[in-house]
Amino acid sequence: MLKILFSPSEGKNLGGIKSKLSLFGATNARDEILASYQKILDSKDEEAIKALFGMKKFSDCEAYIENIFDAPLLPAIARYQGVAYDYLKYQELENVAQEYLKKNSLIFSNLYGPLLGGDLIPIYKVKQGNKIGEIVPEKFYKERFSYQLDLFLGNDEILDLRAGYYEKFYKLSTPYTTLKFLKNGKTVSHWAKAYRGIVLREVAKHQISSIKEFMALEIEGLKVLEIKKIKNKTEIVYEIIN
Repeated sequence: MLKILFSPSEGKNLGGIKSKLSLFGATNARDEILASYQKILDSKDEEAIKALFGMKKFSDCEAYIENIFDAPLLPAIARYQGVAYDYLKYQELENVAQEYLKKNSLIFSNLYGPLLGGDLIPIYKVKQGNKIGEIVPEKFYKERFSYQLDLFLGNDEILDLRAGYYEKFYKLSTPYTTLKFLKNGKTVSHWAKAYRGIVLREVAKHQISSIKEFMALEIEGLKVLEIKKIKNKTEIVYEIIN
């Protein structure tokens, strides 16, 4: 089966349902970092909370201040909002495509580490690159979850759609495929986020189960320029033609 690695987003959708937390892997491996995060929120230290969230106004922080151990939950794939997720348009997908994403996408959260798309999580806020107390999230999760991820992904093909920062959470040692997007011959950033969302949407809509099937998938607005192989990585270079 194909597994797709994906990035989170700074923005989060509100709401959810009261349910039992459901997370990838050994959930107790997260205890230290989750306790550290909640401690900062419970401190009511406005400066510490603004620094953690990466916000200038405390009033902008208030929507994110929830007890993460007792807050309403949403599937991770539905919790995030941002450029990639705007183009994914998860809520508009048919149920079969939504279920595909819940089972086959892995999102690398700054607070929760690796999550299946269907894992239920509360609203939270951690600015990319920030420590949580004294904990560096990418190092914390690389140490605790790399072995679990190796086992989980062992028999699957992998499409890595993560932004570069989130590669720090888990280094792939098996063959995988990644994408690069060019516009007028230049690497793009905003449109790379958008097209990662578009690619994930098309993969889910067509229930893609292998890299071979993915290579045969035509995605509107993209043209394959070249395919590079570097060690265990296959990089597909696309030209954005819209």
